[in-house]
Amino acid sequence: MASDNTSHGPLSGMRVIEMAGFGPAPFCAMMLADMGADVVRVERAGAPERGLPIPAKFEVLNRNRRSIAIDLKTSEGQQTLHELIAKADVLIEGFRPGVMERLNAGPQTCLALQPALVYGRVTGYGQQGPMAGEAGHDLNYIALSGVLDAIGQQNGEPVVPLNLVGDFGGGGMLLLAGVLAAYVEALRSGEGQVVDAAMTDGANLLMASTYGLKAAGHWAMQRGTNVLDGGAPWYSAYRTKDGHYVSVAAVEPRFYENLVVGLGMDLAALPPRNNRADWSAIRSAFAQAIGSLDRVEVDERLRGLDACYAPVLSMSEAPDHPQMLARNAFIAIEGVVQPAPAPRFSRTPSQVKSRPPEPGCHTQEVFAEWLGRAT
Repeated sequence: MASDNTSHGPLSGMRVIEMAGFGPAPFCAMMLADMGADVVRVERAGAPERGLPIPAKFEVLNRNRRSIAIDLKTSEGQQTLHELIAKADVLIEGFRPGVMERLNAGPQTCLALQPALVYGRVTGYGQQGPMAGEAGHDLNYIALSGVLDAIGQQNGEPVVPLNLVGDFGGGGMLLLAGVLAAYVEALRSGEGQVVDAAMTDGANLLMASTYGLKAAGHWAMQRGTNVLDGGAPWYSAYRTKDGHYVSVAAVEPRFYENLVVGLGMDLAALPPRNNRADWSAIRSAFAQAIGSLDRVEVDERLRGLDACYAPVLSMSEAPDHPQMLARNAFIAIEGVVQPAPAPRFSRTPSQVKSRPPEPGCHTQEVFAEWLGRAT
């Protein structure tokens, strides 16, 4: 798929500089680019390699933007970056505190070049505090936020929820929200600002409801014993006869009744559902009923029944589910299946315009377009 930076998405006309990195910043940049922003990814000569190097076309987070290469250790490279920043609306970076300052591209320098610039920074622990400069990854950030301790089975070890909570939900989405809010404000005021998005802060925010339940006395500190952490038998996953799994989340009584009846169980024979002392017996009954059926049989019984049920699909199965197909929720770019842009816009739809680029392949093109000069 050829490069095409033209778009009619809701962010068409926004110019973004993305300092190449990994995890939350590229996720934010992908979202901005999917929504129509012209995002230029700046690769640094001699930058550290990532932990899982893969060919460019599989770097799904890098789709929809152009890539340039600049040696930021030289004064010439820094000057070029400054010229680009002067033309930008947004800059996003995901380095440890102080790295951009050492590259002569910290907020003070950049806002002097472009007073309306939104300068988005995403780190693990934030720009201040005793741990601000320490190395870390998603798992460390959600551990510090109380998230990791809350996920897992009763009497079991904490369960790693991929790197979704820290990197992407708590980091990339938080940065995206902050950047868009600051961009809207800058359109009104003509003044830019720094957005400090910490993955620990984002993970904390994602736990807001849970902290409320804790304060109200409705959340026990032992993992796997609460309604929304798999402790409740009607909010859990069960193994089917053929070795697959299904999920049930029948929190409300009417959905619970539909679930029980749909599975062919006798509602009157079950203990009261709100008595935690009886949860183990109810769980055993659900496990027996579901375990006697293949996944397709469970699906036939519960689909469309308002029982808060869904099969547990693998990444290979999910794109072909009828609901996903009806929504065109997945796309394939050069054979790489990946999530389609979201959310959906009725008038200015997002789109995938280009595959993830080879590092630096658009240097001449961007220099000519943004700066009016060749390399």
